[in-house]
Amino acid sequence: MTGETTPIGSIHVSPRAVATIAYQAALESYGVVGLAPKNLINNLTNVLVKDPTQGVEVQYDGENIIINMYIVIEYGTRIKSVARSVANTVRYHVEKALGMPVNQVNIHVSGLRISNLD
Repeated sequence: MTGETTPIGSIHVSPRAVATIAYQAALESYGVVGLAPKNLINNLTNVLVKDPTQGVEVQYDGENIIINMYIVIEYGTRIKSVARSVANTVRYHVEKALGMPVNQVNIHVSGLRISNLD
């Protein structure tokens, strides 16, 4: 995906590595209870193999980094606020790790979950 050439060699970062960074950043965000696969086939695959990039799609065309995330939000939180916070947190962590700008972080709310019934 991203590449840089130095006097001692080349550095390449795969989209999967970027997706893992985004996944971890999203899970640490307030109001997020999980990430969801973007379609049923991915959901069935994830039952068999736990994927640390589930719900994250990274596109890189040589210049632009676009991240699409499919999240599940805690019921009772402000959806718009949580989505904005996740987008900002993901952008910050990925830019900090890569040292290059992220052009878009698109948040898709796939569902709501009630986690605590006390």
